[in-house]
Amino acid sequence: MSGLGIDCYLDNGVSMAHKSSSRSLLMDSKSVVDMIETSSRAHFSGFHMDGLQPRDGVEQPSTSVTENMPKQPFVIGVAGGAASGKTTVCDMIIQQLHDQRVVLVNQDSFYHHLSEEELARVHEYNFDHPNAFDTEQLLCSMDKLKNGQAVDIPIYDFMSHTNNVYPARRVNPSDVIILEGILIFHDPRVRELMNMKIFVDTDADVRLARRIRRDTGEKGRDIGAVLDQYSNFVKPAFDDFILPTKKYADIIIPRGGDNHVAIDLIVQHIRTKLGQHNLCKIYPNLYVIQSTFQIRGMHTLIRDSQITKHDFIFYADRLIRLVVEHGLGHLPFTEKQVVTPTGSVYTGVDFCKRLCGVSVIRSGESMENALRACCKGIKIGKILIHREGDNGQHLIYEKLPKDIAERHVLLLDPILGTGNSAVQAISLLIRKGVPESNIIFLNLISAPQGVHVVCRIFPRIKIVTSEIEAGLNKDFRVVPGIGEFGDRYFGTDEDDQPVVTSSS
Repeated sequence: MSGLGIDCYLDNGVSMAHKSSSRSLLMDSKSVVDMIETSSRAHFSGFHMDGLQPRDGVEQPSTSVTENMPKQPFVIGVAGGAASGKTTVCDMIIQQLHDQRVVLVNQDSFYHHLSEEELARVHEYNFDHPNAFDTEQLLCSMDKLKNGQAVDIPIYDFMSHTNNVYPARRVNPSDVIILEGILIFHDPRVRELMNMKIFVDTDADVRLARRIRRDTGEKGRDIGAVLDQYSNFVKPAFDDFILPTKKYADIIIPRGGDNHVAIDLIVQHIRTKLGQHNLCKIYPNLYVIQSTFQIRGMHTLIRDSQITKHDFIFYADRLIRLVVEHGLGHLPFTEKQVVTPTGSVYTGVDFCKRLCGVSVIRSGESMENALRACCKGIKIGKILIHREGDNGQHLIYEKLPKDIAERHVLLLDPILGTGNSAVQAISLLIRKGVPESNIIFLNLISAPQGVHVVCRIFPRIKIVTSEIEAGLNKDFRVVPGIGEFGDRYFGTDEDDQPVVTSSS
């Protein structure tokens, strides 16, 4: 990564290139960037080389799998010690996301009611302990928000230590939910809700000074009582419960709201994520090429039933080339230096050498020319899957490179429909020894049902597509779709051909 010309360090100061196992990135105005790729449970451009077990079962898709799925919000968790600047960071994010619907949910709203006995000894009560919060109520509220339901969030009164003094705050479903609190990373169930986890890291002396100013100025408390509470509860709880959760953060922001560069990059990343298809938020291994008017225009042309065969091939080839180029960008790379004609040294990257393509006959063969144009001399294997009805798939032919287990594989099929033939093809590659994480599945259009099937069965492959469709019709055909891609591309009449092709 040093070849990118950007300094990026872990929270202990060790270079990422020497300690890739850690995910927490230390951000300041000089060293910030690439941190974004770790959010939303995403991975770096390299592949995990985990071992895997072949899957024998094929999950049947439901045509209504996405029809009732509410729009998924982007959930950001913001944790850190008391007076670390969490609220300032949240306010800055909300202000910069003024064109999006953003709501803030505070963990403080979910403090437990204190019993009479606890109220009588409130100065001995530890408000910084995990047990002080009603996490079940928090989870219930978040579940409703994520499922498109409005919720009433209580307002906790720190004078009476109850949450029934003021009317509850109505919170409506939104594009972005910011979940803020000192212990918001402590419970794994709450962490699992988050697409991005931010830890605001501020020096202990600064936090104490802020707390003294706040509690004496705003709450009229005696400075001695503030210091006693800090030494007896706040500092021990920070060391025991809050600081250990720093390891779960995707992004660590030192100096809190003073770190404007970090905030800007986070907001930029959130905007990018909000522009993605909902499935990309569910499956971090799904990549949809960012749409432009050019891409949208080419899709319009190839979907037109009246387009000529020549124009269909021309624009389909252009889209296929974009998909192939994007897929190649997900291959691992190594740093490489070359000497330019001016005698200067250029630091760049070297392409992955161990690579091959595998096309699903017949439609997948339409993608081979684009792959050959991008990768000189690349080996390409073949898989033929016979379709027996819309839910039955039978592998009847395969011709693959003998050393395919040692290669990264680009699996080629323009249409991802039900996902059945894709599962057959991927299962074959895995049986041949190809690690699941070494497979990149390239297609032009994908139905949500097929994405669900493939990503659930093979969570470590990558899917690269140019557009997500509305779904499948009652005949399991992709809609709005392109039709029988192979027949349109190769100029054959579906009625005159044996049914041996497959929409994966």
